[in-house]
Amino acid sequence: MDDLHGRIRDLARKRNAVILAHNYQVPEVQDVADMCGDSLELSRRAARTDADVIIFCGVRFMAETAAVLSPGKTVILPVENSGCPMADMITVEDVRRRKARQPGICVLSYVNTTAEVKAESDICCTSANAVRVAKRIDPERHVFMTPDRNLAQYTIRSTGRDMDYWNGFCPVHERLTAEQVRRVKEANPGALFMAHPECRPEVLDLADAVNSTSGMIALAGTSDHPSFIVGTEVGILHPLSRANPGKTFIPADSGMVCRDMKRTGLPELMKALENLEPVVTVKESVREGARRSLEAMLAVS
Repeated sequence: MDDLHGRIRDLARKRNAVILAHNYQVPEVQDVADMCGDSLELSRRAARTDADVIIFCGVRFMAETAAVLSPGKTVILPVENSGCPMADMITVEDVRRRKARQPGICVLSYVNTTAEVKAESDICCTSANAVRVAKRIDPERHVFMTPDRNLAQYTIRSTGRDMDYWNGFCPVHERLTAEQVRRVKEANPGALFMAHPECRPEVLDLADAVNSTSGMIALAGTSDHPSFIVGTEVGILHPLSRANPGKTFIPADSGMVCRDMKRTGLPELMKALENLEPVVTVKESVREGARRSLEAMLAVS
């Protein structure tokens, strides 16, 4: 593995490529990457580099976002069929039908959506800034939030704002139940429970902190707590443990595994660098609309 790691780094330099890895990727991919983090955070950082090639170790909507923000760069998704079930739960036609039925609504879309859905949206949000973005939307406009019902319900409860939302969800976070959390908390008294806002409302009710993946890493680094129960995809345990070697991190459910996030390994990454494919592109008409909704988010958050 060390030899393959070295070959990947050498080839990345020759290709003038930057390797991005989401926090849910397998440890060996995170360890070889130039940058690890949340999807939007990674895309924005990559856009500021002088790299010609972006290798995005994640899922398709993440690579699309990188292509939207870096039109002059070649964006590669090492495993072409790495998708996101939640992003696939809503289509651009679904959004258009809702807009036709409710003229004037503000469509607020989670970044975990296709570029086409982003292009039909007024503004985007992340799990970290959904509440801040919702608070900044004109109170005279009714909001329709896509696609995650759990993030939407968390945003409604945090803002008191009346909103409609799409009935999508992340299968990984949806599987975590309040009963499971109670069992793990009972087995680990004193551990601080961090939950991702994609979890069910009754799970979030039990959380000591509700955070995005980057928020979890930040909290673990500044908190005096020695142990944490982690309510999100288990890939996050690697960067948490790496950044905090003296602390203990317990998965709320060890079965919280995103199979699509785990499709990319070092061999797939190496092949992508060798062949510079599969390339992810976004049509210019779609890219313009998606960029507009992303920039609207950045302007208010």
